[in-house]
Amino acid sequence: MNMSFLQELFNSITQRDARLWRRQGGLTAPDHAQLLDACRGLLESDGEASSISLASRALAMYQQLTEDERTRFFEGLARDFAADPARIDAAYETYREQRDNPSLHALFEACEPRRQELFRRLNLASEGTHALVRMREGLLERLREQPAFKPIDADFAHLFGSWFNRGFLVLKRIDWNTPASILEKIIRYEAVHEIRDWDDLRRRLDARDRRCFAFFHPAIGDEPLIFVEVALCKGLPDRIQPILSGESAGQRDIDDPEAADSAAFFGISNCQTGLRGISFGNFLIKQVVQELKLELPQLKHFVTLSPVPGFAHWLAERRDDEALPGELRQVLHELDASDWHLDPAQSERLRAVIKPLAARYLVEEKNARGLPLNPVARFHLGNGAELHRINWLGDTSPKGVKQAAGLMVNYLYVLDDIERNHENYTANATVVCSSEVRDLNRRARKMAKGELAK
Repeated sequence: MNMSFLQELFNSITQRDARLWRRQGGLTAPDHAQLLDACRGLLESDGEASSISLASRALAMYQQLTEDERTRFFEGLARDFAADPARIDAAYETYREQRDNPSLHALFEACEPRRQELFRRLNLASEGTHALVRMREGLLERLREQPAFKPIDADFAHLFGSWFNRGFLVLKRIDWNTPASILEKIIRYEAVHEIRDWDDLRRRLDARDRRCFAFFHPAIGDEPLIFVEVALCKGLPDRIQPILSGESAGQRDIDDPEAADSAAFFGISNCQTGLRGISFGNFLIKQVVQELKLELPQLKHFVTLSPVPGFAHWLAERRDDEALPGELRQVLHELDASDWHLDPAQSERLRAVIKPLAARYLVEEKNARGLPLNPVARFHLGNGAELHRINWLGDTSPKGVKQAAGLMVNYLYVLDDIERNHENYTANATVVCSSEVRDLNRRARKMAKGELAK
């Protein structure tokens, strides 16, 4: 008998069972204690059919919980579904005495939190994978105020790292003929440059010099995991407004995609918050590059046109830093004017100061883990890109001016260097950058000593 038919039959039965249970009042105002009991029952279940049914019920109960009850449910997961210390101690003593593979395997099993097996069993339910991704999304919202939930997040991340392995992901091109249900999600999930309406979406998808690709997972259906928007152009683009308005994306007019020499990734959006930290962005970029090279073998450059979120906030902190020369701080205060970028003389004064400071921010400023402070820089440098160019007034939209003083950055993906750059970044947090960016960073050091760049 066809196994896919059997699976569909199981799913149909369990979905019908969950709907019937809700209609009969089985899910009337559930609380966290009921759900925790259901999770214990799921872990004690032996049969596959019964486990699927119990998993479906447990996930349906979670959807019915209030926000406060969900917090208390996570508290129960942290407290009652961790690994058993006594079992770990006993398994370790056995391994220390015997030093063989069976005792080592038993130690591994003892160290695994019960939550991981619970999540595996919840994943048996129809659409269980997506439900667990949404569950982690709720967990992430609570992590800042509930650090005790971090072990639960570590369990999710461990399992998702396997479930969303690159081998399971499917790359698809998104165009104007893609089903409307997916196009609606592209509009909703665009996180870098808002898609205002269907006409705006069509400009980004239907033009001859545009491409869009997305990763999907079989267990998630038509929910994209991450997508990238691409503009084909001549030369490396330095401004986002022409791209978003539908004008030429490159330095010169381009009527024929085969005349392009560069592909610019101008929008990369992670669609599932519950998969934050599960890295597959580098796989997406590499495969998109391969797809583009197959279609347009003349392409030579693969580059981003990226925002610099957080840079304006960092600049604002520098304005009050008395360690910096007063003349430098005085220039930075000119950013208080809302229309500073419209005044050529004022814009030029700020350019001479801000571009070098941007190089310092991107190259030298680090977070507590010793990685670049800027999240977009972490993403692209971690994927093996080079910090190539800082573009003055690359984004003059209100959002671009507010979050990054109008700056945008080109991260360059050189195919022969990606693996080496990635390894250097992973091992040493090395920020690979062009000579132009290094020169700007040197100017920033001189400015900090009182030698205001001219």
